[in-house]
Amino acid sequence: MTSENIFSTIDKDLLTLNHNLESMVGARHPVLHAASEHLFTAGGKRIRPAIVILIAKAMLGKENGKVFYSHERLAEITEIIHTASLVHDDIIDECTTRRGVPTVHNMFSTKIAVLAGDFLFAQSSWYLANLDNLAVVKTISKVITDFAEGEVRQGLVSFDTRIMVNEYIEKSFYKTASLIAASCKGSAILSEVSAREQDKCYLYGKHLGLAFQIVDDILDIIGKPDELGKPSGSDLKNGNLTAPILFALTESPELQNLIDNEFEGESDVGQAINLISKTQGINKAKDLAAEHIQAAINIFSSSKDIEYEDYCNLVKVSSYVLDRIN
Repeated sequence: MTSENIFSTIDKDLLTLNHNLESMVGARHPVLHAASEHLFTAGGKRIRPAIVILIAKAMLGKENGKVFYSHERLAEITEIIHTASLVHDDIIDECTTRRGVPTVHNMFSTKIAVLAGDFLFAQSSWYLANLDNLAVVKTISKVITDFAEGEVRQGLVSFDTRIMVNEYIEKSFYKTASLIAASCKGSAILSEVSAREQDKCYLYGKHLGLAFQIVDDILDIIGKPDELGKPSGSDLKNGNLTAPILFALTESPELQNLIDNEFEGESDVGQAINLISKTQGINKAKDLAAEHIQAAINIFSSSKDIEYEDYCNLVKVSSYVLDRIN
């Protein structure tokens, strides 16, 4: 299942989004503008804004027809926040490429990358405030503090093999699921549905976001650099111990030794990936992702408040997250 098939019902919305993103982040300074343009012309799956639009359609139903302008703007804000977080993540993780092109700090400088990330966060906050919806502002603004907390938590446990899976899940919420959960709830708030439906949307986004992060972490081990848009094993090299690694550690003392020595040898990361592939680490991580996908799907399975077609679209996007590793 490809993203083109899943998002075919909202392809016009996504085309509009791509057109709007560059103008939304247009900076007066030419270097900041160049850095921002570099980010958005590199593409990306746009899965987060797509989910915002799909949730909006599901909450509004067929009677309302087209989604509101505020939904479209929230989708754009979500993508800007996500992109800003990637700029800072790339600096911390010392990544040289992202989405198949040089990272901002690699192409310009670390100083410019930090400023570009800050600028994008500031722009997203400005557009968020202009939605004139305090409940949405409160919901989305919390995400930026969650990003920071997630990075700090991750940094404190680098190469620490004592970390538990539940701690990994908590960190994954802060780093990834928080934005998807909050944007889903924000979309529901803008649709003016009940608090109960808003909470359902939040939980859907939370479980979908956790599954998305787990799958990303699996792909870091088994994915190819040209497909990932960045070098494989990046998380592993930086001591970020993810689900497949934590599960593999219970079966491989040799992997434990490589991590304890922080991959001091040039071939250690490659050796670690080979060791992980010989364990059940990948399969167990995939099972964990599948559990969260099922939890997300179950949120709306018995709901009488959304159309069957809209429910199917939410199931499709959930399944797509897991299909990325098939």
